[in-house]
Amino acid sequence: MEWARGFSWATIAVGISSAAWIAIDILRGPPQKMRIMNVVWPLTALYSGPLGLWAYVRLGRGERDGSQHPHSGNHSQKKPFWQQTFLATTHCGSGCTLGDLVAESVLAFAPLVLFGRRLYGSWLVDFVFAYVFGIVFQYFTIVPMRRLSRGEGIWAAVRADTFSLTAWQVGMYGWMAVAVFLLFHRELPPTDPIFWLMMQVAMLCGFLTAFPVNWWLLRKGWKETM
Repeated sequence: MEWARGFSWATIAVGISSAAWIAIDILRGPPQKMRIMNVVWPLTALYSGPLGLWAYVRLGRGERDGSQHPHSGNHSQKKPFWQQTFLATTHCGSGCTLGDLVAESVLAFAPLVLFGRRLYGSWLVDFVFAYVFGIVFQYFTIVPMRRLSRGEGIWAAVRADTFSLTAWQVGMYGWMAVAVFLLFHRELPPTDPIFWLMMQVAMLCGFLTAFPVNWWLLRKGWKETM
């Protein structure tokens, strides 16, 4: 089991290093056109590591104030739709990531047991925190773009994020259930580095389940293209 913990520490270090590289690069250059993406990209790299770093270099570095030609028009409309969906999904995932980080940090000191398992309690707390952060992220994306009032902005954020976040959490919870019931046959406490490795994998699974939902939400016009 020690080898698994060593591997877990390595993947955690890679994720943190990738996030730090992106954060430093953002601080050194012009900010993202969408200010919220200054937070989204490092959070994405925390769970995706080099994959998130590659995505930032490929899709994020060009999305800075002043980096586009002044007569280029609406740049988001020129992106392939899969890229727009990818960015919308990372945006959703960043709220989930931040919410889960906060929730699991709290649960490490004050675990909640439901139906005899800490896992089910963590799912409930994770969802609440992820949902709150997700709505906040959506609010500060949609309101400036649509110039909505506070009430309209909250409703638009709820409508845009509820389906997306739920789909993400389904993928995440599904993997954590596999880890607990099939791979390790025991609960994984947040103090164990293996837990965080499993959470990184769970986030990637969440991305996969949320991607088609974000595709649908963008087509429907409930989420803004990015």
